[in-house]
Amino acid sequence: MSDRPWYESFAPPPTARPARAWLDSDAPRLSLDGLWRFRYAERADGPLDFTGPEFDDAGWDSLPVPSHWQLHGYGAPAYTNITYPFPLDPPHVPDENPTGDYRHAFRIPAGWPRGRTLLRFAGADSAARVWLNGVELGRTGGSRLTTEFDVTEALRPGVDNVIAVRVVQWSAGSYVEDQDMWWLSGIFRGVDLIARPDDGIGDVEVRAGYDHVTGAGTLTVTTDSPARLRVPELGVDAASGEAVQLPRVEPWSAEHPRLYDATVGTPAETVRLRIGFRTVRIDDGVLTVNGRRVLFRGVNRHEFHPDRGRAVTEEDMLEDVRLMKQHNVNAVRTSHYPPHPRFLELCDEYGLYVIDECDLETHGYGAVDWRGNPADDTRWEAALVDRMRRTVERDKNHPSVVLWSLGNESGSGRNLAAMARWTRHRDPSRPLLYERDWTCRDVDVYSRMYLPVDEIEAIGRGEEAPLDDPALDARRRAMPFIHVEYAHAMGNGPGGLAEYQRLYEAYPRLQGGFVWEWIDHGLRARTADGREYFAYGGDFGEVLHDGNFVADGLLFPDRTPSPGLLDLKKVYEPVRIAPSGDGDGGLTIHNGHIHSGVSHLDFRWLLEDDGEVVARGALEVGDVSAGESVRVDLPALPATAGEAFLTVRAVLASDEAWAKAGHEVAAAQLPVSARRPPALPPTPVAVRRDGGVVHLGPGVLDGRTGRLVRLGGWDVDGPRLQVWRAPTDNDRAPHGEALEPLWRQAGLDRLTHRLDDVTVTGDGVVVRTRVAPASADGGLLATYTWSALAGDRLRLVVDIDVEGRLPGPLPMLGVLFALPGELDQVEWFGRGPGEAYPDTGLAARIGRWFRTVADLQTPYLFPQENGRRADVRWASVTGGQGGGVRVEGRTDFGLTVRPWTAEALDKAAHPTDLVPDGRTWLTVDAGHNGIGSASCGPGVLPPYLLPAAPARLDLDLRVL
Repeated sequence: MSDRPWYESFAPPPTARPARAWLDSDAPRLSLDGLWRFRYAERADGPLDFTGPEFDDAGWDSLPVPSHWQLHGYGAPAYTNITYPFPLDPPHVPDENPTGDYRHAFRIPAGWPRGRTLLRFAGADSAARVWLNGVELGRTGGSRLTTEFDVTEALRPGVDNVIAVRVVQWSAGSYVEDQDMWWLSGIFRGVDLIARPDDGIGDVEVRAGYDHVTGAGTLTVTTDSPARLRVPELGVDAASGEAVQLPRVEPWSAEHPRLYDATVGTPAETVRLRIGFRTVRIDDGVLTVNGRRVLFRGVNRHEFHPDRGRAVTEEDMLEDVRLMKQHNVNAVRTSHYPPHPRFLELCDEYGLYVIDECDLETHGYGAVDWRGNPADDTRWEAALVDRMRRTVERDKNHPSVVLWSLGNESGSGRNLAAMARWTRHRDPSRPLLYERDWTCRDVDVYSRMYLPVDEIEAIGRGEEAPLDDPALDARRRAMPFIHVEYAHAMGNGPGGLAEYQRLYEAYPRLQGGFVWEWIDHGLRARTADGREYFAYGGDFGEVLHDGNFVADGLLFPDRTPSPGLLDLKKVYEPVRIAPSGDGDGGLTIHNGHIHSGVSHLDFRWLLEDDGEVVARGALEVGDVSAGESVRVDLPALPATAGEAFLTVRAVLASDEAWAKAGHEVAAAQLPVSARRPPALPPTPVAVRRDGGVVHLGPGVLDGRTGRLVRLGGWDVDGPRLQVWRAPTDNDRAPHGEALEPLWRQAGLDRLTHRLDDVTVTGDGVVVRTRVAPASADGGLLATYTWSALAGDRLRLVVDIDVEGRLPGPLPMLGVLFALPGELDQVEWFGRGPGEAYPDTGLAARIGRWFRTVADLQTPYLFPQENGRRADVRWASVTGGQGGGVRVEGRTDFGLTVRPWTAEALDKAAHPTDLVPDGRTWLTVDAGHNGIGSASCGPGVLPPYLLPAAPARLDLDLRVL
């Protein structure tokens, strides 16, 4: 229809230049980034009077380019995961269509060459209409795709040129950009003016293959005009398009990202290239890079910064890459759009395998049973093929890109098949992936999301459920498998990482996975009184939103690693250190690298006795080939008196681009001497009554309730049976099997406590209680047996039994003490320094650790259970002068110390809602339910569930 708005079109931008590679050229380029004049409107049908150079924009505001206008006070961010925030009626969008008008004046620098000039937009969300000096150039489409216009005829030398742009939040393209992230608008990537000199180079394609058998390389660099290729290090000087055979080259891989500097040039222009020789193939159902099976230790990465949204800087990208390398990540899926081109250059340079994904997702159509899904609507075919074309053409020269992805969660349909056909014809050197093609009709790699470990193992064995079509079934079974999203990193967790990794390493067909996702998308905000927090869906008044589901990353928004990332680093270790199992006390070092030895690593050991370092040294390992193992003898260790552990660490021997020498790559901790059993119990100390209280060694108990009210000079209140934990995101499980509603339905968040009996004997006190939810006949019987021991110690044995039917699993099972708030420092001997639950804390090691109570809290964006330390032998909670309380366990216990209760944590919506209440809350637990990944994926594995079953705590309390 002729009266349809410009942004309501199925067709790709008709006046944009053909897609081409992102080139590093010596031809002049003028960045137009900076402050632009800006006018905001709630609708897109405002006057177009601003497009001419004579328009007076003095009354307009200023807005940075690149940026999102919602993050500068215009409109508001909104978050939905799946749901479209507008009716499904493509290509139409609402009249209420937030719009930004931009203007920017610039002059062409002196010496600008003769020839054509292009105006390049690297990203504008969601569509833009562009003018230069009042001449309309065209429109953009594809928010995260590059669009170029020829502006030669409209450009004016020697005077100000004025570019004018109208950007709309909603366009037809919004229907295919439903990508589980903040809806943010504006020119959020850079804008450049690019000279295209006469006889210059418009496009370049690099094909650099590697023969892993002979070590030879093949190189062909084609250009759209005759040019000369030079690779000085290899002695190459050849015509563009000429196939060059090289008898020996060093290959590129994520472990050794070897790049050769090259140029391709004409008399008018030289383009700089960084060439990596590598070959990607599928051989006998296994995906290989340079002839070796690749194992992806991956993450899914959105572009994000808490202040700038998707307008990320080079510093942001470089920090991401370095953090990935430091945490043993070797692969990135660019979810769910092509990243900023500089990110791929960094992946080439630092060494990361990349699945480059097209700017496509139509997930919200699932809510209407995929009726009208653009992936299967012929009206969208040209636009979707164009999106794939622009992805491939822009990024085709990066050795880091080893697979193309057609997009994400867009159902199935003929347009995806058309995209696959075009891509396979254009670039047969890289396999294709698309997770929702479960038949694998149009792809080369089978991939799925969030499958439980038993299904993953079945796929590894080739025993997955068959397809109805025998031919397709056979085709799929012959394919490698990639778990393209797994282990949802939302809040506390994810749990169960090790179980997946064991399968990926055990079955050749399973070629690893990509954890969802890299970073929490929390936007920096402040309370009315100035306290900082990170906002999530619903914090900006959205009518439709998906809450904190936008915060599901391994990094907190400020790029601080979460406990989940530390666990992932441990799981992804490329070197495994373990006892040799031969009874001689040696070690086995297994090199899990794909292409590298271990000569770049030093192996250091540390011996600790009851948490104190008593010896250290280095191991002579030598080099170990990729995939091989070696046995190493341990040095003679000194005798130890207590519980001793040997920690062996593999660290960088010298500086790398991504970390300094000494950075830990892998580690293992081995028990050397067992925990010494306690001596025979000392003689109990007699009980002394004094009115309504009972004196028991250093403790004073209330004679009526049996509660401890004083320990030495400290006021205490406890113990009280603790079953509830503030539910984690995985307990709430917005897209999985939720435990929280079952727990609340069972009343575990509102237990009542009944005192049945207090018995005072000559040498102790026995307190019997019953703890149960209202309206239920099942409950827990807790018996507290107190006795005082010589040495000014107070012994507490807590026996917990189940009465009747109490549904499991339980959240946790322990006892709670209220201590004075001035006791705000904690030292413990157990696993640390970070938090640990039954299926998390893989990075935690046994040691002697110290933290303040504030430091023990993990600041998840949505407050939830956090901060537990596991396998604790003893813990001291002290004040500034060193005095306090020490708890020792005759068996290991879990430890949580907080300045607020679990109930307060449960009620909080943001960390700023949590205010210390003047007491220090000490929880000692006999067990905790696991964490799992049920926020989007499988729940807690059976070994990590906490059953409603008898339990015991046997503790000694002392005054410090």
